[in-house]
Amino acid sequence: MSKLDEVIHQTTRLRIMTALLALKKDEWVEFVRLKSMINASDGNLGSHLETLSRAAYLEIDKQIVGKKPLTRIRSTPAGRAAYRHYITQLRSLLDL
Repeated sequence: MSKLDEVIHQTTRLRIMTALLALKKDEWVEFVRLKSMINASDGNLGSHLETLSRAAYLEIDKQIVGKKPLTRIRSTPAGRAAYRHYITQLRSLLDL
């Protein structure tokens, strides 16, 4: 049996991916909303988003709207595939 994806397996990153996969395909979520959804601090969420972004599991879009910064996040096709594979592996382990 192959190892679980360590990028996704970390608790906060698993929560992030689960929240993103609950959205419609290609739907963006604002940083503030995602932070509330998974109950994370700004710094903690930002750090884990960068890890997931480096793995190409999500996209981060930063803009200035009016005079305020707006950060949006969405899963990528690679991220959705990795999450589904992770869940399949986890279910397999639980069936032992």
